[in-house]
This record gives sequence, structure tokens and C-alpha cells, in this order.
Amino acid sequence: MNKNPEKSHFSTSEIAKLMGVSRTAVFKKIKEGKIKAEKVGRNYIIRKKELEAILGMFITPAKKEEINNIVKRAVKEYHVTFRRLGRE
Repeated sequence: MNKNPEKSHFSTSEIAKLMGVSRTAVFKKIKEGKIKAEKVGRNYIIRKKELEAILGMFITPAKKEEINNIVKRAVKEYHVTFRRLGRE
């Protein structure tokens, strides 16, 4: 990936690598209209100014693991309460 600060556009592959997701996930967001992209030939490019908006769209693997750990801890500590709530 080109680390040139003057770069004005990114490919879907570059965005996927930055976000730690698959290119398919990026294409899905483009198709849903959540990521603004321009079609160039068979590929899409994303403007640099869109990058900040994109950063908030995906959960990184580290964040996913953090969330999973929090859920596991909550289940361990409150499993009886959760079961009771599930019956209501």
C-alpha cells in the first residue's frame, strides 16, 4: 500500500486492509450506499475524505475480541439472572 500522504483515493483492497475486513465487506457497504465510491473500470475507488466516515463503520478484530470477552464475563457473572430474564 502506498503510504503517500498526498494520496487522494484508495482501492477497495486498501480500505479492507486498513479496516481489517474482507473486500466483500467493503463491496457490501458500497452497494448499500454506506460507502461512497466511484467505479473505475471494473473496480471502485474511495476518496480520501470518505476514509474518516468509513473508519467508524467496521469493528476491528481487536474490538470484536474485547466485546466477546466482556460478554463472556457477563454470562459467567450473571448467568442465573439471564436465565430468569429469559423465562419472562
